[in-house]
Amino acid sequence: MDITLIAVAAVTFTLAGFVKGVIGLGLPTVAMGVLGSAIPPAQAAALLLFPTIVTNVWQMATGPGLGPLLRRLWPMLLAAAVCTWLSSGLLTGGNPRIALAGLGAALIVNAAIGLRPRPFPRLPPQHEAWAGPLAGAATGIVTGATGVSVIPVAPYLGALGLPRDEMVQALGLAFTVTMFGLASALGQAGVYSGGLAGASALCLIPASIGMMLGNAARKRISPETFRRWFYFGLLALGAQLIARGFG
Repeated sequence: MDITLIAVAAVTFTLAGFVKGVIGLGLPTVAMGVLGSAIPPAQAAALLLFPTIVTNVWQMATGPGLGPLLRRLWPMLLAAAVCTWLSSGLLTGGNPRIALAGLGAALIVNAAIGLRPRPFPRLPPQHEAWAGPLAGAATGIVTGATGVSVIPVAPYLGALGLPRDEMVQALGLAFTVTMFGLASALGQAGVYSGGLAGASALCLIPASIGMMLGNAARKRISPETFRRWFYFGLLALGAQLIARGFG
C-alpha cells in the first residue's frame, strides 16, 4: 500500500473503533464500507481480519458463559464457518464490481435492521434446531460475499431473547468464527499475503485508539442518537457503493 492508502486505513480504523466504542458494534461494517470504496473488497476484508478477530475474541472471552453458548449455538456456528469458506469466491473472484454492489446491499440491509423501531419477534426454542443452521449458513454466504458478517446472525441472536451480556458475547463468538473462516479462505486464495497480514496487524493500533476515544465520548453523547445517525450514514454509504458497482 502507498502512503495515501496507509493514511486512509489509519483514519478508517480510528473512525470504526470510535463507532464500536460508542455503541458497542460497527467496527467491521464501517471499515469494510469505507475501505471497500478505496481498494478491492477482498483486500479490504484482508486488512479487516486482525483488528476484527482480536476485538471479537476479547468480546467473546469476557462474557458470562461461553460454554453454554457454544453448546447452544454450535450448529449455527458450524454452518456459518463452512458457508463463509465456500462462498468466499464471490469476494475474491474476478469481478470486484459485483462484490462492491453486494457490500453496498449488505450495508443497506444492516442499516434497515438497525433503524427498525421494534425488536424482532421471539423465536420459540423448539425452532432453534433448524433456524440456527439456516441463519448460520445465510450469514456465512453474506460474509464470504461481502466481508460483513452482521446479517442475519444479529437479528437471529436478538430473536433468541438472550440477556444483554450474553447477546454481546454471542455476537463476538459468531463474528470470530466467520472471520476465521474468511481468513482461511482469503489465505487459500492468495489474498491474505504477508504484506497485508502485517498491515492488518498494524491496523489494530488506530482501531484501539478509536475505541478508547469512543468509550470516553459515550459519557458525553447519547449512544441511541449516535446509533441512529450511524445507520443513516450506512444507508448513504451502501447506496454509494451500489452506484459504483453498477456504474
